Amino acid sequence: MASKWRELADRLAERIRSGDPGYAPGQQLPHIRELVEAGEGSKSTVHQAYKALESEGLVTSSRGHGTVVRKQTPLKRLGTGRYDKTKWRDGDEVAFIADRVASGRAYRRWDQTQTVSFGEAPPEAAAAHGVPAGSRLYARARLVKEGEQPTHTLTSYYRPEHVEGTRLVDPAPGPAGKGGGFRVLYDAGYEIDHMKEELHARIPTPEEVRLLRLPTGEPVVELHRTTYTADGTVVEFAIGVHAASRFAWEYSFKVPDSARDGGEAE
Repeated sequence: MASKWRELADRLAERIRSGDPGYAPGQQLPHIRELVEAGEGSKSTVHQAYKALESEGLVTSSRGHGTVVRKQTPLKRLGTGRYDKTKWRDGDEVAFIADRVASGRAYRRWDQTQTVSFGEAPPEAAAAHGVPAGSRLYARARLVKEGEQPTHTLTSYYRPEHVEGTRLVDPAPGPAGKGGGFRVLYDAGYEIDHMKEELHARIPTPEEVRLLRLPTGEPVVELHRTTYTADGTVVEFAIGVHAASRFAWEYSFKVPDSARDGGEAE
């Protein structure tokens, strides 16, 4: 059974998401004492509910302005455009920064933090890299935030011969140097040429709910990305988990003509 503050937070979140005029973007939520007097719970219960709404990105709180419903404009998640080589090879717009720039949103390089480990690869990562089950790969697990709100996780798996001695095995916050991971691979002689992405929506695990601060009932979008060099070598396999309501996915691409182009590369 959910706690009283969680039940109150869920009821208020539903009113915000349903477009209730009293809970429209820019509207101030009732003062804590008003909800206490209305029988919604103790001062502590209402305060915890408001803090939960803030951590989920639904409201903002500041001294002098109270708790205000936040405008819910999802980040524009670029499709192929986020991997444009001119962004990371010739500049410093790694993928998550490219999304922020396209959305007109502020960003800090340290909005991305990571841990790096070397151990047994999950089955899908081993299969993507074409190595035996149980093989050891490097895993670079990132958590990306917008301000204090987590937006997604992304874990990239690399073969040791591709990344040992590079900044891709450095757990320091922020991208792996100017241009990020793709630039590191490029400088090591592994220029990315094409990639395959697979997307599906699912119910989050309890750990994902905690890590991404997801409201009750919110699904996640899972991304599998396989990155290849021109000769077909897989240099990265990544799994991303995205809070569904925090992104709007956008793809722009040339329509293939297999009869003329001789088939589609993967």
